[in-house]
Amino acid sequence: MADLSTPTHDGQSEQTAESLITMTAKDGGNVASSEYFGAGAIIDHIDIWTTAIEQKSTAGRGSSNKFSLYGIKKLRELILELAVRGKLVPHDANDEPASVLLKRIAAEKAQLVKEGKLKKQKPLPEISEDEKPFELPHGWEWSRLGEYAEVKGGKRLPKGHTLISDQTEYAYIRVTDMKDGSVNLHGLQYLTADTQKLIQQYTISKNDLYITIAGTIGEVGSIPEELDGMNLTENAAKIVFNQIDRLWLKKSLSANFSMSQFIEKVNQLAQPKLALHRILSSILPVPPLEEQHRIVAKVDELMSLCDALEAQTEASISAHQTLVETLLNALLQPNTTQPADSQSASLESALNDSFADSWDRVAEHFDTLFTTEASIDTLKQTILQLAVMGKLVPQDDNDEPAAKLLERIKAEKAQLIKDGKIKKQKPLPAITDEEKPFELPNGWEWCRLGTLYSFLNGFAFKSEWFQPEGIKLLRNINIAHSETKWGDQACIPSSMAAEYEKYLLSAGDIVISLDRPIINTGLKYAVIEQSDLPCLLLQRVAKFHSHADTVTPKYLSRWLESDLFMSAIDPGRSNGVPHISTKQLEAMVFPLCSLEEQHRIVAKVDELMALCDQLKARLSDAQTTQLHLTDAIVEQVV
Repeated sequence: MADLSTPTHDGQSEQTAESLITMTAKDGGNVASSEYFGAGAIIDHIDIWTTAIEQKSTAGRGSSNKFSLYGIKKLRELILELAVRGKLVPHDANDEPASVLLKRIAAEKAQLVKEGKLKKQKPLPEISEDEKPFELPHGWEWSRLGEYAEVKGGKRLPKGHTLISDQTEYAYIRVTDMKDGSVNLHGLQYLTADTQKLIQQYTISKNDLYITIAGTIGEVGSIPEELDGMNLTENAAKIVFNQIDRLWLKKSLSANFSMSQFIEKVNQLAQPKLALHRILSSILPVPPLEEQHRIVAKVDELMSLCDALEAQTEASISAHQTLVETLLNALLQPNTTQPADSQSASLESALNDSFADSWDRVAEHFDTLFTTEASIDTLKQTILQLAVMGKLVPQDDNDEPAAKLLERIKAEKAQLIKDGKIKKQKPLPAITDEEKPFELPNGWEWCRLGTLYSFLNGFAFKSEWFQPEGIKLLRNINIAHSETKWGDQACIPSSMAAEYEKYLLSAGDIVISLDRPIINTGLKYAVIEQSDLPCLLLQRVAKFHSHADTVTPKYLSRWLESDLFMSAIDPGRSNGVPHISTKQLEAMVFPLCSLEEQHRIVAKVDELMALCDQLKARLSDAQTTQLHLTDAIVEQVV
C-alpha cells in the first residue's frame, strides 16, 4: 500500500517534472554561459515541497483540517525570487541589453516632457553599491521603478457621495475587490454618473498595474478588460509604463525582494500607508526585453506545475482522510463482536482484539494511516465513541449491572422527596427504539440524563457587585475546552458567600456553558479543580449534580467529548447567540454501565489518548523539521 502521508506523483505530474528537467539541459545555440539555476532546484526537492504542510491550529475539536501547503507556497515564492534575480532562465548574449531599453524609455519621457504631455519628474537618486543586494547577470541593469514608470494615486469618494450596488457604467475598484493578482468581478460597487464626473480623471487602464498602498500593503495586480477605464480607490495606486513587459513587471513586483521594500517603506502612522514617492524610489533588476518575455513564459509554466502539485496534494490529503474515516467507522458498526480480554503494550493491541477484521485492516496500515493531525483526531474520536458504546474494554459478569444503579437512584430520590429536600419530578418519557443509536452490551442500560442528574443553573449576580477580589464567579468566559480559564476574572465580596452557598462549587463538579455551548475549540464544559475554589456559579452556566454517585465525573467527561453527545446537541438561538437549556440536557439519552466498567473505560481511554498525543508530538516535530528544511533550501538556492 502506498504511503498515504506523502502525495504520490501521477503520470501527469511526472511528465511535467520531466519537461522541467529537460529545460535545465538546454544549453546550446545562443545561451550564455552565466550561471542560472533553472528548474533543477525545484525538481531536486519536489517531495519536500509537497510534504511540507503547516498546521494552522491544533486546539480543540474540528480544527485539525485547517492546514496550509507551506512547501508549495514557498516554492511559488522561490520561483518569483529566482526570476527577479536572473536565475530562472538562460541568458542570451544576442539580447538587447537592458541599458539600451532604459535609455530608450528615458528618451521617450524627455520627448513627452518637451511636448508638454508629461510633467518633468524630480530626478531620482543614484543607486548606491550598498543598495545592490546581489550581482546581476550580464545585460541586466539596476533601476528605480520611477525611471521607467509613473505611479498615480486613486481618489476617495467626494464628501456626501456613496457607492451603490446597482450596476452602472462606472465601477469603483476597492482594495477588497483586489484578489490574487487581479480584480474580483463579483461584489463590485458602482458610482452614479454625477459622482463619477467629479473624480473622472482617477481611472486605471487595462494596460496598467495596481498596487495597494493602505490596509493591505504592496499587493500588485492587473486590471481585467471589463474594468478598463474604471475608477480607483484612494487606497491603491496605478503603475503606468511603456516598453516593459507588463506581466514581467507584475511578477517581479510580487516577489519577496520587491514586497520587502514596500513594507520597509510604509509610514508608521495610525493607519500605515505606502507613499507614492517611495514606490517610485524602489529598486528592481531589469533584464533585456526578450528575456522578460522568456521569464514570464517560464514563471507561468512553473506556476502551472505548482497548481497541479497543490491540487494533487489536497486530493491526496482528502483521500487519505476519507480512507481513515471509512476504516475507523467500520469499528463502530453494530455487527462487531464483544471484545476479548487481550492487550499488549502497543497501540495496535491496546484496542483489544475483539474487532477482528475491522481492526486488522486498520492495524495493517497503522503507520501510513495516522500521519496527519486530522487522522489522529479522528482516531481519538473513534476511541471515545468505542468507549461509550461498550466496545473498548471487556465486560465483567461480576460487575453490578446498570439496572441496579438505576434502582439505587430511584430509592435515593424517593427518600429525598420524603424528607422534603427535593420536589417530586415529573416522569421523563420512555426511551423509544428510534432514540437508541446502537445496541448496548449486557449489563448496560439506556436512560435519560435527567434520571442520573439534576441541573443547577447559576445565579444572576449583579454586575455592580463585581470587584477585583473576593469569591470568583464562574462565567461563560471562564469555561474553555474541559478546563477553566481565569484570565478575565470577576468576584463578589467574600461576605456574600453564605447567602449564596447553594451556588458554591466543589472540586470534581462538572459545569457546562448554556450560551455558545460549542465553539471552534470544542464543547464549552469544565471540570472544577481544587485550584479553582472558592467560586460561585453565575447564570447561563449549569452544574451537573449526580444522584447516588452513579456516574464518575471522568466517564461523564468522556461522553461529553464524544460524537454521541456532540451530535445530539441542537442549540437554539437567543438574540443570535446559540444556547441550550437544562431541559434539553435532561432529555438526552445516556449509555449507563457499571461503576467498575466506567473506571476501566476511563483508564483505557486515558492510556490511548496519551499514545495519540505521542503520535501528534512526533508528527509536529517532523512537520517542523520539514518546514525548516524548506526554508533552508530556499535560502540556499537564493
